Amino acid sequence: MNARPRPVGLLLPGQGAQYARMAAGLYPHEPVFAAAMDEVFAAMQDAGPALRADWLAERPVLPVEAAAWAQPLLFAVDYAFGRMVRSWGIGPVALLGHSIGEMAAAVLTGVFTLPDAVRLVQDRVARVVQAPPGGMLAVAAAPEDVVAFLGGGVVVGAVNAPRQVVLTGPAGPLAATAARLAAEGLAARPVPSLSAFHSPLIEPVLAGAERVAAAMPRRVPDATLYSGCTGAPLRGARALDAVFWARQPAEPVRFREALDALLSEDGLLLLEAGPGQGLASLARRHPAVRAGRSAVLGLSPARPGPEEADRDAVRRAREALSAEGYELNP
Repeated sequence: MNARPRPVGLLLPGQGAQYARMAAGLYPHEPVFAAAMDEVFAAMQDAGPALRADWLAERPVLPVEAAAWAQPLLFAVDYAFGRMVRSWGIGPVALLGHSIGEMAAAVLTGVFTLPDAVRLVQDRVARVVQAPPGGMLAVAAAPEDVVAFLGGGVVVGAVNAPRQVVLTGPAGPLAATAARLAAEGLAARPVPSLSAFHSPLIEPVLAGAERVAAAMPRRVPDATLYSGCTGAPLRGARALDAVFWARQPAEPVRFREALDALLSEDGLLLLEAGPGQGLASLARRHPAVRAGRSAVLGLSPARPGPEEADRDAVRRAREALSAEGYELNP
């Protein structure tokens, strides 16, 4: 046990991390997690009960790739994990969200109230589903390696690691790009998304979204809020900027830069507070973690499994936190 445990930071995943019944195994067994999920569903008003049923269904009515399923449920699960961690008596000193995870981080740090954030997420989904069909493609390559494959509306939507980018754009051109990548021997896989998030394709449907955000009270975050959009901490007026929050779904994700900034302060214990361990996997390859100065834990299993796997992942995380030196609340 460490005399002084390392401060905790949260990584909150976004589009692409979702899968059917993600974290549902915690719902009957983790009261704080369940209450936070129910709080989100209640804030969704009439849409809440159907989305809750679809989250718990073995075969959801909506495809899990659809923004109308993935966005609100990723937000809810990320938020519920964050609430659960705080109920253990741990106050995260920093949060870093990826895509919709950034909105969950904003609520957990007090920028928005939960009801207001839910309205923003619902407004975002209503707009994005009106955009032309699109998609996203994860490529094991550096940004400079994919330049020749861009065009036709296909752009780099995210730089997640030195050799991991996400291409995003219209469905047809993106499929053609995938074929060209395969012909050149570059490994690529589809990201579960029917929308071209973080691309110019959705910019037109976001017109006017800043008025929705501007009508809501906003506060300076009560912990350091690292932005996957800017690649740096959100401070002062930028954290309160309605235009920033309205345009965030269309802006490229600079997760690599944000993770570098987050881990520039040595000695953090990062928890991936959301489904899967995609962000944890990226963080484990970071020099600060490989050198042992910081460490990473997942609160979910690395891949979908039985309900028991959800509970086992949380149990293992609690054990690791206790070994770190934290005295956790029951």
